[in-house]
Amino acid sequence: MTLTRLLRADAPSAAVFIRFAVGLVFASEGIQKFLYEEAQGAGRFAKIGIPAPEVMGPFVGIVEIVCGTLLLVGLATRLAAMPLVINMLVALASTKLPILLGHGYWIFAHTFAPKAGFWAFLHESRTDLSMLCGGIFLVLVGADRWSLDRFLGARLDSKPERPQ
Repeated sequence: MTLTRLLRADAPSAAVFIRFAVGLVFASEGIQKFLYEEAQGAGRFAKIGIPAPEVMGPFVGIVEIVCGTLLLVGLATRLAAMPLVINMLVALASTKLPILLGHGYWIFAHTFAPKAGFWAFLHESRTDLSMLCGGIFLVLVGADRWSLDRFLGARLDSKPERPQ
């Protein structure tokens, strides 16, 4: 994928709302992993069954802050959305699938007992599913006209090509 393709910002203008919502949720959740470490960071990761929670909690927090902030300003939108999609897939597998199953599996604990089943899964995963869909949307369409990607892409397009 070339830099020009990566920075292409030709998504509809309304995509700014998806980019801003996804960026804001992830950036704020990443900050909270440090502010409330026991409830949302390493402590939560330990309860869920995530390996090396003292490393993974801060790592995920930093990824969410950095990638969420990149989405907020619209810089490297497609690239920034990719780790967030992976983040949501892991979150669904580790915290929401046990709710659907009604028990833990593999290394993941069922931390929402006695909530279990299809409707509990849908209720508890509403934000995760929304962020997953928003992230996939941004990977596919890229940034909008109100992004730094648009500005940088226009600058790259306006530079004369060098003869080889």
